[in-house]
Amino acid sequence: MTTEKISPGMQQYLDIKGKHPDAFLLFRMGDFYELFYEDAIEAAQILELTLTSRNKNAENPIPMAGVPYHAAQQYIDTLVELGHKVAVAEQVEDPKKAVGVVKREVVQIITPGTVVDSLKLDAESNFLVAIDKEGIRYALAYMDVATGQFYVTSLDDLSGVCSEIRNLRAREVVVGYSLSEMEEDLLSRQMNLLLSFEDEALLETDLIDRALDSLEKSCAGKLLSYVHRTQLRDLIHLQKVSRYEIKDYLQMDYATKSSLDLLENARTGKKHGSLYWFLDETKTAMGLRLLRTWIDRPLIDKEKIRARQEVVQVFLDYFFERSDLTESLKGVYDIERLASRVSFGKTTPKDLLQLAHTLGNVPVIRAILEQINEPALEDLVAKLDAIPELHALISSAIDPEAQGTITEGNIIRTGFDERLDQYRTVMREGTSWIAEVEAKERAASGISNLKIDYNKKDGYYFHVTNSNLAHVPEHFFRKATLKNSERYGTEELAKIEGQMLEARDHSSSLEYEIFMRVRQEVEKYIGRLQELARNLATVDVLQAFATVSERQHLICPTFTNERMIEIVEGRHAVVEKVMGAQSYIPNSILLGIDTHVQLITGPNMSGKSTYMRQLAVIVVLAQIGAYVPAKMAELPVFDAIFTRIGAADDLVSGQSTFMVEMMEANKAIRLATPHSLILFDELGRGTATYDGMALAQSIIEYIHEEIGAKTLFATHYHELTRLSDTLSQLENVHVATLEENGQVTFLHKIAPGPADKSYGIHVAKIAGMPEGLLARAAVILQQLESQSGQLSYSSEKEKIGEPSGQLDLFTQENPIIDRLRQLDIFSLTPLDAMNILADLKKDL
Repeated sequence: MTTEKISPGMQQYLDIKGKHPDAFLLFRMGDFYELFYEDAIEAAQILELTLTSRNKNAENPIPMAGVPYHAAQQYIDTLVELGHKVAVAEQVEDPKKAVGVVKREVVQIITPGTVVDSLKLDAESNFLVAIDKEGIRYALAYMDVATGQFYVTSLDDLSGVCSEIRNLRAREVVVGYSLSEMEEDLLSRQMNLLLSFEDEALLETDLIDRALDSLEKSCAGKLLSYVHRTQLRDLIHLQKVSRYEIKDYLQMDYATKSSLDLLENARTGKKHGSLYWFLDETKTAMGLRLLRTWIDRPLIDKEKIRARQEVVQVFLDYFFERSDLTESLKGVYDIERLASRVSFGKTTPKDLLQLAHTLGNVPVIRAILEQINEPALEDLVAKLDAIPELHALISSAIDPEAQGTITEGNIIRTGFDERLDQYRTVMREGTSWIAEVEAKERAASGISNLKIDYNKKDGYYFHVTNSNLAHVPEHFFRKATLKNSERYGTEELAKIEGQMLEARDHSSSLEYEIFMRVRQEVEKYIGRLQELARNLATVDVLQAFATVSERQHLICPTFTNERMIEIVEGRHAVVEKVMGAQSYIPNSILLGIDTHVQLITGPNMSGKSTYMRQLAVIVVLAQIGAYVPAKMAELPVFDAIFTRIGAADDLVSGQSTFMVEMMEANKAIRLATPHSLILFDELGRGTATYDGMALAQSIIEYIHEEIGAKTLFATHYHELTRLSDTLSQLENVHVATLEENGQVTFLHKIAPGPADKSYGIHVAKIAGMPEGLLARAAVILQQLESQSGQLSYSSEKEKIGEPSGQLDLFTQENPIIDRLRQLDIFSLTPLDAMNILADLKKDL
């Protein structure tokens, strides 16, 4: 920066910037927010602003760029969307009263996790996450600053922390401890999160329950401290922190939710093609957010699930009432976020009118539910608090035609304030009063051209030409003398003028004062508004479930205490909706009490993955209380779903397809219980054939003998079907095919028994491979099958022998073993690990 003399104004900028070095500083100067130095250079490039300079004639001119204050939000949105922080410095004293430089202060710091005012902010939640650590244990807290929701939990490892951050779709993480290099690399580079650091925990508050353990308190307190430090105001809409545990819900990590397309389509990253999209018949923003939460966290409490199912059935039974309910919900605005705008001091008249409109709809919604008169709805009806006194206040105070601004008047309803009504009467009728005075004095004086004019200097006055001065009445008093005329006033005219000027000058400020009083009154109802929002959202989601059930022909699943699955003609809800019901082929799924593992063989592209996903999606639908796509479904309540479906390298972290496969398989094997559901698709294909087959068999045996979880295991190793001879709780099924005249048709139907071949060449033919290539492949396949003979499998838990071409590193002395033992693998970056692995391979 320049070493030349710095002006007081620029020094003020530098002082403020010094306190916020990691943020773009928008410095209010008149009608613009200005940026200087590096902020200006970088912002000009990002926002396509004109880069100018201050002190252009100086040796070192200061780079400068500006944005108009009335359009600043769109520029702030762009910066925050790209992962930057923005500090907004406003003038905090009246320039007319300032001595020297007008005082400025940062009034808010806007970050990706604290956005509440963005023009791009949709109905979805925007969660800010905080993490803390004690020993090997982690705590994670998160908050939606726009709605005030606040939660905390404990986690056992970094993997669980990362999965929860991904599930929450957080973009910013507040870190409350010193990160290791590996942790920082993972969170910042690989997960592309903005990391903000907070040492102090705000604990002296009613928002943090004393029953929390010390680590959870610390984490929640640091998140709260960061929010207050960036928002710089009391946020009365923030809710008391709620503690939750991952195991209190159906456990699914981020990879599982992604592979099942629960919240977004994994291939496109869009909502379309996801279960979330399939179920979204909600009519309110609050219902939309709650629907996402329910899909993200299905229940494991059978009674809570049944309570939701009962309401869905009621809504299905009462079609006409549900239709009226749907229409009424369309008139419900996002009162959760409207309440937060009150807390932030950003409420507009339009916000309050939307709030009143919503409150006015609540009695209608309640009446519809009361008319249905079913016990399943009693709790919902009881919690629909219309807050009539608040509705009456807003309706009587705010003009229905009020605009968005609060400083230009015309926002308070006539009849609400007597003094304001008087001002309006004066402004409305003052002109006619003056016309009446003008006509009266013209007649009384006989001056035919006597008229009243106005200017800022003299106010209202009678204009009398010199030729008529002899006729001026005695009660006129001179206000000004001009060359050819005089200006006169009267006491009556002065009184009217005083009333009009007072009304003009004070009505807008009085309206502003009244509006602020109304807003302060609304603040008292924030807690009740948030409770109302939750209950309206619940009604909305349950009516959405009923609507989807009716349109997509879903049925109510039943839950059994036995460990068995019976689904008759089940469908994959999302695939069916995309394809159309006419072209979708349903499949029944039966895993009895004595069957733990279903081994699925058959050609690729024939529907094995869809069959597996179908079961998982039906389980999720059932455990959120929705109905399911089947003719009949009887299920246990699962505690977790583990998947390995699809194959993809994790390029960011440098992990191959096979490594990702093994890591996801390991998580299932270590964490699954007999009450879990495991879906493994083509496990083991990422390595050599014998390696893959050996691992696949070992994993099947381990699940069968040690875990006992319900498992669907799809494989192209059709040799594994012989395992049914030795594993009593494994059954074979296959995807049926039809062969006629050398042509193969995949029927997409699951049939009992094993497949006898893989049909890989037929798949290649469908893909359009050249005929000569396909013929050659058939010859090679015949040669390989004749050479390989039959593979044998042991019924005992013996180690499968390595093919002779592989070196057994771990049963003989080898210097490579010593090098491996000395490695601290937890401190290695992915790049370090790859380099070391390359060296070891070279030595081998």
